[in-house]
Amino acid sequence: MAESMKGLHRSHRCTEISNKNIGEEVTVMGWVSKRRNLGSLIFVDLRDRSGLLQILFDENYVGSEGFEKAEALRNEFVIAVKGEVTKRGGAINENLATGDIEIRATEIRILSEALTPPFPIEENISTKDELRLKYRYLDLRRPDLQKNLIMRSKAATLVRTFLDEEGFLEIETPMLTKSTPEGARDYLVPSRVHPGTFYALPQSPQLFKQLLMCSGYDRYFQIVKCFRDEDLRADRQPEFTQIDMELSFADVEDVIDVNERLLAKIFKEIIGIDIKLPIQRMTWQEAMDRFGSDKPDTRFGMELKDVSEVVKNCGFAVFTGALENGGSVRGINAKGQGAMPRKKIDALVEFAKGYGAKGLAYLAINEDGTYKSSFAKFMSEEELNALVEAMEGKPGDLLLFAADKNNIVYSVLGALRIEIAGQLGILDKNTYNFLWVTEFPLLEYSEEQGRYVAMHHPFTMPMEEDLPLLDTDPGKVRAKAYDIILNGNEIGGGSVRIYQSDVQEKMFEVLGFSKEEAYDRFGFLLNAFKYGVPPHAGLAYGFDRLIMLMAKEDSIRDVIAFPKIKDASCLMTDAPDVVEDKQLDELCIKLDLEEQE
Repeated sequence: MAESMKGLHRSHRCTEISNKNIGEEVTVMGWVSKRRNLGSLIFVDLRDRSGLLQILFDENYVGSEGFEKAEALRNEFVIAVKGEVTKRGGAINENLATGDIEIRATEIRILSEALTPPFPIEENISTKDELRLKYRYLDLRRPDLQKNLIMRSKAATLVRTFLDEEGFLEIETPMLTKSTPEGARDYLVPSRVHPGTFYALPQSPQLFKQLLMCSGYDRYFQIVKCFRDEDLRADRQPEFTQIDMELSFADVEDVIDVNERLLAKIFKEIIGIDIKLPIQRMTWQEAMDRFGSDKPDTRFGMELKDVSEVVKNCGFAVFTGALENGGSVRGINAKGQGAMPRKKIDALVEFAKGYGAKGLAYLAINEDGTYKSSFAKFMSEEELNALVEAMEGKPGDLLLFAADKNNIVYSVLGALRIEIAGQLGILDKNTYNFLWVTEFPLLEYSEEQGRYVAMHHPFTMPMEEDLPLLDTDPGKVRAKAYDIILNGNEIGGGSVRIYQSDVQEKMFEVLGFSKEEAYDRFGFLLNAFKYGVPPHAGLAYGFDRLIMLMAKEDSIRDVIAFPKIKDASCLMTDAPDVVEDKQLDELCIKLDLEEQE
């Protein structure tokens, strides 16, 4: 039966006690992590969020009633213990912060009993994710998850303090907004008061933070929940957290400066990592040409090489055909992998097909300098030698080639270099490589919609020198946009915003919006701009993803308290769930599930 805390007040968390407290009387409370009954003595490892502390129950000190309670203890019972801090009588545990002391109990109260948990409450358990997430409240007791969430809390506090000192104001923006379907799918919320209409949950506070700049707040930030109804993966959730910011009278350099100093402070104070400033920068085009990705992982080499000129007159139709269709031939050199078994190479070919490749050409250089290749019979020895030289191939290397349209070649080889690096175990989580990627294309052409769409959003400023191209060659216009990359992950992105009405109208025109359509979607912002708007720019971090990388985890689920699974459902609460017909009637909603199926 649970006992009351009446008269007891916790004096310390478990690891707040040290050998400096020897001889003091303390009161601690927490969960039973482990219990060892040695007959006349019982040892209990008590756990709270700070860590573990050993409790000694000796009948001579705790009394017969207290000793009986100690005998009844099981894992995850919640207890309160009063006692004296003493030196450990047995061996010192150097792996524990409290490894040289223990509490000799004089009083115990069982505050709550517990069923046997469905999995051990321990670090680095191999329990299936589905079971862990069903019992997330138990999973969250594990020390490794608690460390992650404590790190997250400290990082959020540090961000607030830093940005406050830099003159930013924390201002909340609405959760119920207008749907603006330019991007990912919105989560919609029906309105009872306005039947047949819907709010949207925000994908970002973009429009509101720009309005705050119009309102003269100069520098804004918010640590804010955002929502996107899109397919999930390891670093995506339907609801996620952004560190969002906007600066008035600012250009690219202003945003980069404050954010480099913010990142340096977070990494130094939270995990003791020194970031070398200034952070390296690379244009989007260079990133694509060298790494096949706009979020390149620069912890290792294996860079792409364009060999189109070398193979343009060769006899291999796959190469020449790609070039004739306006594409390119590029390759990567997997150094030292020339002896890779054919089965593994075939697996890489299948992997490449998943990224749009029709196939993957390979050439292995044997230790004696001879070649083993999927296309050697179509090329002369001179052509093969020239290709190997262009790829800086050496005996023992494996050369892999993609030939297609540029976007497919980039996608295939960009993914392939990461896959091979992962197989080779050279992706070091203790290395933190930062990179700014700049000068993104302003627009990309959508074959599906038959028009240009904004690569970021319709309010991104073109580079001034490219403005004339909006009329003549929109696909070549570069944006004043920038992403911050860490170890091949985009952790943040932003841009300078359009603030001149003529440029904004031209942008909408290129995107295929009539003036009426633009005002229907974004009229409140465009009208605000008529009353004096400062030049402004901003950036938003994916806070979950940033903490995931700092904590060296593979999934953002391990740094979020109550995450969803791949189908956007919650195994613990069974959300989403059906609602009563009465609720639907109030919202004027009628379901037609049979037709949907």
